[in-house]
Order: sequence, then C-alpha cells, then structure tokens
Amino acid sequence: MGNREDLMSGAIQCLKEKGWSRTTVRDIAAAAGVSHAAIGYHFGSREALLLTAFSQAMDDWGNEIQRETMSTVDPDAPVNEQYRASWRAMIDSYGRNRQLWMASIEAFVQSEHHPELRKQLAAAQREGRRGMAAGMLGIDEDTLTEADERRIGAVAVALNSGVMLQHMLDPENAPTAEEIVDGLMTLVSLVS
Repeated sequence: MGNREDLMSGAIQCLKEKGWSRTTVRDIAAAAGVSHAAIGYHFGSREALLLTAFSQAMDDWGNEIQRETMSTVDPDAPVNEQYRASWRAMIDSYGRNRQLWMASIEAFVQSEHHPELRKQLAAAQREGRRGMAAGMLGIDEDTLTEADERRIGAVAVALNSGVMLQHMLDPENAPTAEEIVDGLMTLVSLVS
C-alpha cells in the first residue's frame, strides 16, 4: 500500500480503537507507519482524513450488512423477512463496531463548532441516504431518483441512527429487528 492507503487504514483503526475526539495526528501516523506530515500532504487535515476514513468504514459496514443479510435470507423470501434479517445484521454490528458508531456521534457533536466538518458530514450523510435507499430498493445508486433518496433514504438513515443510539445507550432495552419491522408495519397501518 502507499502512504495514502496506509493513512486510511491507520485512521480507520484509530476510529475503531480511540474514537473521533481522542484520535490524534500522531496516533494515525503511528498506526499507518508514516510521518504525520503525510496527513497534511494527502488529506489536508486530521478532520478531512478522519471523515474520509469514517466514510470508507461506513461503506464497508454497509457492504458487510448486505453480505450478512444475503447469506442468511433466501433472496426469494418475502421483503419483510429480508428487512428483518437486515435489521438483525445491523443490530449485531452495533456491538462489534461500537467505537466506530461512537466516533460518528463525536464527529456530529464536533461539527457544531467546525463548519467545514459539518459540510463534509452532511455530504457523507447524503451519500449514506443514497446507499441505503438503493440497497432497500435493490437497484444501483446511479439509477436512484432524488425523490427516492429523500423519501426512502432519509427515513432509513433516521431510523438507523435512532435505533443505533438506543443500542449504544441501553442495549438490553433497545428494539429487536422483529419489533422494528412490526412497529413500522403498525405505523404504516395507522397513517394509511
């Protein structure tokens, strides 16, 4: 790997081990095995590198969830069972990736005082909405409409964020995959 790839790998490792706010330039450089000056050269700042690394880690997470879901559910199964399986995989991943999820919360809080970070996180969130909507619809992101991104992706991201927060704070009382899907079906029947 080159310095840029090493930095990405080191930053992802640091996010998973230390979180956003406790990860320093020196930590990343040490994990990557490169000079800390390489961060400025390749990414411009610690925040830009961490955000790029976080985005990559979230892409990897999405792919992991998709693989786990596909390996546990028949693709011809009813959509609600596929959705339950997807939620089971997501909920299981919250524990395995706790530090990464905590880093996302830290980054969100930090963005209140760093306009550029806020702008970058907003762009990453839009990308996440596109990915989640396309995944749920079973289509390529390039064919996704803006309307579907907003109506499906935004709701999926909001739901994921809320469930993730519940699992971070109180995993024993957080909703199961079955409760989430059953709750959504009940909500749909109430507003239909």
